[in-house]
Amino acid sequence: MSWIGDNLDVIWAALREHLYLSVLPVLIGLLISVPLGYVATRYGWLANPLVALGGVLYSLPSLALFIVLPAVLGTKVLSPVNIIVALTVYTVSLLIRNVIDGLRSVPPEVRQAAISVGYSTFRRVIAVDLPIAVPVIFAGLRVVTVANISMVSVGAIIGIGGLGELFTDGFQKNFLTPIVVGIVLSLALALVADLVIVGLQRILTPWARVSTGREAAA
Repeated sequence: MSWIGDNLDVIWAALREHLYLSVLPVLIGLLISVPLGYVATRYGWLANPLVALGGVLYSLPSLALFIVLPAVLGTKVLSPVNIIVALTVYTVSLLIRNVIDGLRSVPPEVRQAAISVGYSTFRRVIAVDLPIAVPVIFAGLRVVTVANISMVSVGAIIGIGGLGELFTDGFQKNFLTPIVVGIVLSLALALVADLVIVGLQRILTPWARVSTGREAAA
């Protein structure tokens, strides 16, 4: 406990870095995945190749990707950009399938009704398709976010890893406390992130709460 009290600044800095490195790629990946998913549903022949490519990219070992990216991007080995780009790749790889499935779940009659009342394509996608697809997309978003929080720690091997740096520090000093603190905070961060996403989903899909309430009353 004395180590924790003496190193609160170090722990807080590691937690902030971990949050930044894990959440930013999720946001960037979501912004990339939604347009790609729309294009894949608009031109159906693109869906399977995109999903297959995503599976291949996600199978790449994270440590290898962290090491190779500096040479590809021209960045320094210790640049956070390497972690962010790598995790964005993983995010898109996982999320693209959910976006495609979510947009495909929109009933054709609902889409046709929106077109009939004068919705433009862009307005229909934003106001009709995406809200209906939210549950499927957010299911993938929860998996991606927790996976990213876990994978950030791997970056500690190359000197950037948020809470993962507590792991390496503990192993190097043969001292258990930093390792336990890193594990507990990683789990807590994943739990809080998951709860935030669930909360956002409930806010974005108020009709789901009404439907659940009616079912419970029945």
